[in-house]
Parts: sequence; C-alpha cells; structure tokens
Amino acid sequence: MTRQRNRLASCAVVVVGVLAVAACVTGSGDATPSTPRPSARPAFADALEPLIAQKLKDNAIPGAAVLIDKGGEGRWVQGFGTARLGAEVPMGPADHFRVGSNTKTMTATVVLQLVQEGKLRLDDPVSKYYAGVPNGDTITIAQLLEMRSGLANYTYDPAFVQQPLKAWKPAELLSLSFAKPVAFAPGAEFEYSNSNYILLGLIIEKVTGMAAPDVFQERIFEPLGLAHTSLPALTDNQIADPHPRGYMFLNDAATLDDIELTPEQQAAALAGTLKPDDVTDWNPSPGWTAGSAISTADDMAVYTKRLVTGGLLDDRTQQDRLDSIQPIDPDRPDGPGYGYGLARIPPNLIGHDGQIPGYNSFVGYDPKRKATVVVLVNLNQSPDGTAPSDQLTKLILSEVFGIQQP
Repeated sequence: MTRQRNRLASCAVVVVGVLAVAACVTGSGDATPSTPRPSARPAFADALEPLIAQKLKDNAIPGAAVLIDKGGEGRWVQGFGTARLGAEVPMGPADHFRVGSNTKTMTATVVLQLVQEGKLRLDDPVSKYYAGVPNGDTITIAQLLEMRSGLANYTYDPAFVQQPLKAWKPAELLSLSFAKPVAFAPGAEFEYSNSNYILLGLIIEKVTGMAAPDVFQERIFEPLGLAHTSLPALTDNQIADPHPRGYMFLNDAATLDDIELTPEQQAAALAGTLKPDDVTDWNPSPGWTAGSAISTADDMAVYTKRLVTGGLLDDRTQQDRLDSIQPIDPDRPDGPGYGYGLARIPPNLIGHDGQIPGYNSFVGYDPKRKATVVVLVNLNQSPDGTAPSDQLTKLILSEVFGIQQP
C-alpha cells in the first residue's frame, strides 16, 4: 500500500501532490490583498481562531487561509500565520494558492461534460485516444477517473526534485509512468496515480482541439465567475498577487510524493532550527491537469458547492458522478471513497485535497449541512509527513461540526 493510499484510509482525506518551474514571482508582501466578501463574524470563530493558530505553531506550518460556511449559521474566512518566512507578512484571506490535485475535480468535470455531449464514452478504451499506454486496450476512461487503471504514478520519480525548473511536457510525464510495471489489472483495485489525470488532460485536448487552460476557462471558470482561478500554461510558474511564498522540507532522497525527515530533522523543524525551503518558483508543469491549478479560498468555496450540488453537469450526469464514489477499502464501506474526480470524507463531506511543492489544500461540501470547508496552506507537508490541510480540516470538523476523524 502506497504512502498516499495509507493517508486516504487513515486521514479520510484524499492526498495528492506533484510539481516543480522557473521565473521570478512576487510574494504576498509586495501587493495589496483584495478584500473577501464581507460577512458577520460567526460565533464559532472566537473558539476556533486560537486553536488554528496553535495548530500552525505545533506543526511548523507558516500560514493558512481558512473559509468555513456553516450552512446559514455563519460564514468566516480568515488568514493565519505568515505568507513569507522571515518577513512575517500576514497571510491574506484572499491570497492566491496553488491548489494541487483539486485540479483533478476540474479535469474530471470537463471529461464528464464531453461524455454528456456525446464526444466521449466512459467505456471507451484509452488506446482510442492515446497510443502506447500499458493495458491501453482494456483501461477505460471511467477507470482513469476512478483511479482504478493500475498505471504507475510518475511523481515517485526523483527527477522532479532534481530538476525543479524544468517545464515538463505531458508526454514526458507519461513516459516515466509507462516505464514502470503496472500495479494491477484494470479495475481490480484502487490506487491513486497522477498519471491517470495527465492522460485525461491529453484526451481533453485531443477531443476539443483546444489547450487545456482554455478549455477550463471556457467550461468552468467563466461560467462560475471564478475570476481568480486558472490553469497555468506549462512554462508559466507565476502566481497572481497577492500570494504567499510556498515552502517544503527537503532531504537528499526526496521525491514529490515521499519526503521523509529523520526524527532529528523533525525535532529541529518543530523547534524552528530547521527551516523549509522556498519552492515558490518551481515549475508546476509536473502537475498540469492532475495538479497545477491556482485559486483563492472564495473561488474554491463557490466552485466546490457547485461541484457537489450541480450546475456544471446535467442532472443525470451529476447524479452518475456522485454515485461513482466507491469505498477505497472494500472492507470499510462507510470509510473514505473516491469516484469520478471526487472524494468522500465520512460521514458527508464531498470534495478533494491537493498537495504540490510549496502548497497544500482541502475543499469539501456537506450537502446535508449545506456547509463548506476550504483550507489553503503554504507548506506542502508537515515535518512528520502528514498533510497540513488534513490536520486543520480535522480540527475544523471536530470543533465546528462535532465530527471526529481518526
């Protein structure tokens, strides 16, 4: 079982991750943050605010932007900590973040739009659109969406950390995947692999005849009015201002998906004597349609609600998408689940999370409570190897909604 799969089962939050390119970007302190939509401060904010601040301190997390909409009981969005280590620039609630594998929800949405338009079929073999895929004649579009293809995850390759400024082409990413053995026969198991969503991105471009950033803009961002959300071009490593610097604890054996600090390094990081590296300028091209989107807390709240309640797909396709969510562990039918680019976090949250060098995120919507949670962090992984957004999300679920996570 991979490290990511363990996180999915133990934290009940889908963990993702991938990235790295060059060019000069400006930190949050060099611009005036925009102002989020006004709202009265809800009662739960007073108790939660110091707990979030302490959680950041206890886990060496530089900063976070948090949005909680408790379904009519109050909406709260606030920045915590710093957007730039050493300068103590306050994190702005309207700052732009890389949202990592939350991008997958967008890629899956476009694929399902193409299905309902009759331009794709869920049971189409991948080989119909892309040659050279191991088991490509038997892997279906649906199995790519569900993470049940068996294709190896290219992001375990150390090349991305060794070449952080390179603009990777999707075909290069897939060649790393295809050089590794498949994990299982198509459909036999669940295993999280970014390779699935790079393939889906290429299929989107082939079917539409458009570049993926333009497809996302036309089909998702513009219709929902997401003015602060984008999918960057492969050579673009800039993040719109205001934005925090992104940080990552590194070691000599690091890969994008597996960075293990020794117990001594963990202790030093928590004590503040070991600082994370600033990886803001790494090229995000290894994420592409699997993980390179940029957004804000407000935009992600709008998007996530529509992702779950509908509006981007017709009613039948939307219901098929929700019904596609299956337990990750067949022995735990009420545990975490995954479907067509959507994760279920028990008992009722539906959304996704994202991990990319420098940044970590979680978004979820609870249709029963009509509640939204968005957590954006400028550290991709805590010293102990856990996802910072997972830690903050568990705290929020416990303190605000009374939901205990393992």
